Amino acid sequence: MQTRTLGDVQVSAIGLGGMPMSIEGRPDRSRSIATIHAALDAGVTLIDTADSYHLLAGEVGHNEELIAEALRTWGGDSSDVLVATKGGHLRPGDGSWTVDGSPKHLREAVEGSLKRLGVDAIGLYQFHRPDNTVPYAESVGVLVELLDAGKIRMAGISNANPDQIREAQEVLGGWLVSVQNQYSPAFRSSQPELDLCAELGIAFLPWSPLGGISRAGELGDRFSAFARIAAVHHVSPQQVTLAWELAQAPVVIPIPGASRPETIRDSLQAADLILGPEEIAELDAA
Repeated sequence: MQTRTLGDVQVSAIGLGGMPMSIEGRPDRSRSIATIHAALDAGVTLIDTADSYHLLAGEVGHNEELIAEALRTWGGDSSDVLVATKGGHLRPGDGSWTVDGSPKHLREAVEGSLKRLGVDAIGLYQFHRPDNTVPYAESVGVLVELLDAGKIRMAGISNANPDQIREAQEVLGGWLVSVQNQYSPAFRSSQPELDLCAELGIAFLPWSPLGGISRAGELGDRFSAFARIAAVHHVSPQQVTLAWELAQAPVVIPIPGASRPETIRDSLQAADLILGPEEIAELDAA
């Protein structure tokens, strides 16, 4: 598995996004565990989760607990696996998503994540989504507290615009290591954030890099250029998509979600797929 830099560690060039294993349409627990094990077997050393990846109101942190169980039961050495989680986004249990970026909530949220993950310090903790009722610097300032207290090893942000990236970098004293934004062939409005991260040397983690849970399988039908180039290389359009994202900048580390072992295995092969300059230009314009 190729690697890329995230903060002060090297992680697999493609990670695993845990959300599909815990929200609407989720598989049974055994298949989810098998999916995580398949990713680990293939060399994944970055797994992304959040306390809000759950379905019912009483199961906050469902995905964190799932990942912790998978790491405990895996036959290999998981000491170099970086688990990235997030706080500040909530699911009341009625299908909606809400936000709470208050320092009080974030302090409570990180304690819950520590317990569910079964660790003394979270490898990467990310402020999940801006809360317009709370000054951004106050929310990000909690990450500084958590770093100083040794409860998290690295700090990141998610769903941020360029001004928020710069503000977080300033609040964190230059220790912002990652930005996780939506980015895919269907959603390219985060290109300015990706470019800024490349300029600053901050890891950019595209979420829903294949277009989302319900649309990933249709990627080749929706974007003919990706399907054509996939046919040339005898690979899936999903592999071409991830290889194209990796080619955008050395700081890009896609985190495709998966709920089946075969889908994450296919996605991970993109790390070794080399696209030519003309192919990348065609996909950029698609």
